[in-house]
Amino acid sequence: MSDEPTAVIRDYYEALRTGDPLEAYFEGDKSTVKFGISEALFGSDEVGEALRNQTETTAEWSVESGHLVVTTHTDTATFADEVTMAWTDTESGERRRFETRWSGSLVHQPSVESGGRPEWLFETMHVSTADTV
Repeated sequence: MSDEPTAVIRDYYEALRTGDPLEAYFEGDKSTVKFGISEALFGSDEVGEALRNQTETTAEWSVESGHLVVTTHTDTATFADEVTMAWTDTESGERRRFETRWSGSLVHQPSVESGGRPEWLFETMHVSTADTV
């Protein structure tokens, strides 16, 4: 995994596409927050559980970044992107597609690299859409 925030974000998109586990991209802290299209998750336990469930119940992901902007500071980074994403719900067979807006923050934790996690971890992530859910 990379030690640059932009590469970590792109790696996360690729992990979505390939159905790889996503939990390792998030900081393991009670202050970790992820807002999805239809959910609000507070704390790494909730985030991890939701991401594991998402991986188990979705397939055939398409994730296309349209305008990734990353600003890196010493130990933090912020990002924003316009992402077209689609997936198949494996329980219903329904194909879902959304034009989305992503934003959030990452924190630098070089000590986690040895554990197979990226050095930059999502602390917050917000995914929204103007589409009807």
